Amino acid sequence: MVACKAGSQVLYWGDPLPVGSKGRLSSGWWGMITVIGTEAALFAYLFFSYFYVGAQSVGHWPPKGPPPLELAATGSVLLILGSVTMWWGEKGIRAGKNGQLLVGLGASILLAIGFVVLEGIEWSRKGFSLASDVYGSLYFTITGFHLLHVIIGALMLALLFGWTLLGYFGVRRHSTVAIAVLYWHFVTIVWIVVFLTFYIAPRMA
Repeated sequence: MVACKAGSQVLYWGDPLPVGSKGRLSSGWWGMITVIGTEAALFAYLFFSYFYVGAQSVGHWPPKGPPPLELAATGSVLLILGSVTMWWGEKGIRAGKNGQLLVGLGASILLAIGFVVLEGIEWSRKGFSLASDVYGSLYFTITGFHLLHVIIGALMLALLFGWTLLGYFGVRRHSTVAIAVLYWHFVTIVWIVVFLTFYIAPRMA
């Protein structure tokens, strides 16, 4: 019988390959943390620009008053629910429940699509554009940058959905899911800041 030593574990011919590092020990986890840190810095610069320009404005800010709440509030609910369903799906795969992960992923993807549709409707109803004034430029830049992150996140979840159908994940192998969930939570948190900045803060001034 052929045997080899992998770290402190002896493997025999026919044994499954050892599972790599996972969770906070994995290189993918730290890679995602780095990506999130970089993207968070970019959003911070954009939010700083918004508040700086608003503080220097001699007229009303926003120029035409706070934007309507209905669609943005509904979108906020969708993204928050999407984070909850992804957390629930990840919890399922940690227990070896592939079906729970599939439901969580499917629900989160549908909620993300709903958010994108609502954001498209919101944009179509604006009485200004990216080139109208500085407020329009900041609004469409920040919300557009976030929307791009939502679309990327939804594509990541769709890829995970396909891999889950193929049985790639289980109790011992689910680091990729945890990393994607981390990104999705980041996207949700950023939207909450966007919502508070554009829709709530002007109403409290």
